[in-house]
Amino acid sequence: MITPLRGRDELDVAGLERLIEHILAGGVAGLFILGTSGEAPSLSYRLRRELIERVCRQVNGRVPVLAGITDTSFVEMIGLSRHAAGQGVSALVTATPYYFPSGQPELIEHLEHLLPELPLPLMLYNMPSMTKVSFARDTVRWAVQQPGIIGIKDSSGDMLYFHDLIDIARARPDWAVFVGPEELMAEVVLLGGHGGVNGGANFKPRLYVDLYEAAAARDLERMLELNRQVQAIARAVYRVGRHASAVIKGMKGMLSLMGICDDYMAEPFHRFRPAERQELERRARGLGLLP
Repeated sequence: MITPLRGRDELDVAGLERLIEHILAGGVAGLFILGTSGEAPSLSYRLRRELIERVCRQVNGRVPVLAGITDTSFVEMIGLSRHAAGQGVSALVTATPYYFPSGQPELIEHLEHLLPELPLPLMLYNMPSMTKVSFARDTVRWAVQQPGIIGIKDSSGDMLYFHDLIDIARARPDWAVFVGPEELMAEVVLLGGHGGVNGGANFKPRLYVDLYEAAAARDLERMLELNRQVQAIARAVYRVGRHASAVIKGMKGMLSLMGICDDYMAEPFHRFRPAERQELERRARGLGLLP
């Protein structure tokens, strides 16, 4: 889920409430807040806590809420995890620590120190394009043996790696393997993955739920048609801008055009300028995403 903002350190509260209801109405199985699409590393610790409180209060147990605790500060990770547990979060999510790249033995040691301190189950988040470090296959094999770790979300886009994750997860039937890039979800589910964490579900949740269900049911004709729609949305919405920030700008821009929430970006980034916003609107109308 994106984080609706209306200022430098201010949530768009009304927009957040509309967004939550919009996503839940699409039939999603859960909400993941404070991830990449949520711009978590750019948010103050105060705002992260406020977001957790407001989301959990509104969701009120209707679906599980997972909260990201990725940070360069071990103490802040623990503090946020305890706050999340007190608000009703179901599980925590962490990518590898960023800035100083960890060796795999150091990463395992980090998790060994973290797990006893966490009040909730932990899901790993493989996001090497942002953190510079992957959870190596042997590290994942170690993680599967840890009762406090319940799965992994892989956003690497490396399907050979994902095949190995599915194979590794067979050692533990309750271990979940999710994919990040929504363009890969259909094939991932066919291969034995458990689903996707889809940014596009912020603005078109039912499409991604339907795609997952079609793939899980092996309804290939319907899956292929829905997958074509997902690919078209990715090409249209996420490639309006020229930089890596274009993906989140596209999501927030779509939600703004739909009247759901503000498209204010966490600094140092800026929402689409008028020309880009007009291009996004043109593309969205061409795909039938806007009335």
